[in-house]
Amino acid sequence: MGDLAVRSTIPAMSQAAIDTVRRAEDYSLAHLPQRPITTEHVFHAGLYARTILIPQHVLLTGALIKIATLLIVDGHALVYVGEEEPFEIRGHAVLPASAGRKQVFHAQADTWLTMVFATAARTVADAERAFTDEYEKLFSRRNAETIVMGE
Repeated sequence: MGDLAVRSTIPAMSQAAIDTVRRAEDYSLAHLPQRPITTEHVFHAGLYARTILIPQHVLLTGALIKIATLLIVDGHALVYVGEEEPFEIRGHAVLPASAGRKQVFHAQADTWLTMVFATAARTVADAERAFTDEYEKLFSRRNAETIVMGE
């Protein structure tokens, strides 16, 4: 397991913390160059997984996640989840992640994120609507993607 800075889960965030992320998102959209992020999607055995690569030095704000998921991280990133200081993930980690979160990731090295959850969805659009009401903001709505359908 990677160096998790004594964190084994990602908690729900307070409204104040979510508002902080929204301000960071607004600032980054207005002042930082936007990098295209490709999303890979896999449907298999009643699960949906979506994977992205955050390139080194890129700051990414996530959508507000409304359901519990597993978050698999492989790389090195600072992560803001509502505490005063971001925590660091270095290496590989599989984290239970609560509903009600909108994280900020700052990749210190190329960092892969895979979010997984159980669903009856059969399309990417339906799966995205299942996990966020901010689906219109997702990179997968704007960029090329790979979809794999399993059993």
